[in-house]
Amino acid sequence: MRRYERKHYTKIQAFGADQQLNAMQHNPNNRHSTPGNGNGTSSTHAARLPGEGSCQHEGDVHIQLGSALGEATENASSRQHPHLGTQSHSRAHSHGEDDGGLDSEEQNSSSLSELRCLLQWLHKSLPYLLILSLKLFMQHIIGISLGIGLLTTFMYANKSIVNQVFLREKHAKLQCAWLLVFLTGSSVLLYYTFYSQSLHYSLILLSPTIDVINFWEVLWIVGITDFILKFLFMSLKCIVLLLPIMSLKSKGYWYMLLEEICQYYRRIAPIPVWFRYFIGLRETDGMLGWSLGILLALLYLILKLLSFFGHLKNLKRVLKIFYTRPNYGMAATKRQCSEVDDICSICQAEFQKPVVLICQHTFCEDCIALWFNREKTCPLCRTIISDHIHKWKDGATSVHLQVY
Repeated sequence: MRRYERKHYTKIQAFGADQQLNAMQHNPNNRHSTPGNGNGTSSTHAARLPGEGSCQHEGDVHIQLGSALGEATENASSRQHPHLGTQSHSRAHSHGEDDGGLDSEEQNSSSLSELRCLLQWLHKSLPYLLILSLKLFMQHIIGISLGIGLLTTFMYANKSIVNQVFLREKHAKLQCAWLLVFLTGSSVLLYYTFYSQSLHYSLILLSPTIDVINFWEVLWIVGITDFILKFLFMSLKCIVLLLPIMSLKSKGYWYMLLEEICQYYRRIAPIPVWFRYFIGLRETDGMLGWSLGILLALLYLILKLLSFFGHLKNLKRVLKIFYTRPNYGMAATKRQCSEVDDICSICQAEFQKPVVLICQHTFCEDCIALWFNREKTCPLCRTIISDHIHKWKDGATSVHLQVY
């Protein structure tokens, strides 16, 4: 009997499954069909538990037990492990920090990409920039070549004069005479070559005879005038260097005075040329150019006056030093010289006109004079002896180019 009931129950279960399969085949829009299932079977049968009833009819309402069981299992696991929520929260917070780091990395990568694009543009534009540079060089080849020649001449002469001053009585008079002839001849040759432009007018604060003056011509006139003024005052230093009647200390004061006068005059020489350039704007642009030219010329003069007053204090100080000739110490006695074995600590030779400083250290007068051209303190104990450094007493000339 039991075997018959079990067989009958199995047939009923099989008959219900066949009817449900036929219903799903007739209704393709069934909500419980799984898109990825090739057999078209219901997700309910896939998630059926052993205790679930097997007899189903076409009008029955199907409940998907898989999602509910999954949610229940998840809730149970969360009750058993409450610290998992905090771990997930901390993990999310760490992800936020990682996102901030990624943003900074993205910014760095964007800046690197922009720099890379700029380098690529320069690489592609390099041939065109070379062509443009070659065109400008060929257009101003005379001015560029002359500027390089003047700069080379100045560097050679300046270094040679400083070396000859450092040698003191051992300087080569023949080389000093050659420097004098070389600098004077270079200045005369330059003005003779461009005699039609009357560039020598700038030396006496007049404007050269050039009909139309533009920016490049202003730089041309001012640059040549500045180098020629340097050459002239360097020639005067060569003359002082060749004079045998002056002591080394007196020659140092003359070098300093000549350099300060040179720098002050070089500030004045460009004024007429620049003033004419600014005023010349009114000739081409009408009323607007006239008013703008007057305004720029007045501003230029005001700035030059302020520069003159600032440099005038330095010139007065140099004149005071030149006339007072301050001494660094007193003449040393024989006892003071014998205490140091009559040997100068600077030149390592016997004393020549020994001088003792306020710190009681003894040196040659010429040696300590050269020392204080660049320093304020004693060579041995570093006691401050001078209030300021006496620049340009070594015969050097300023390299600065005065173009305004």
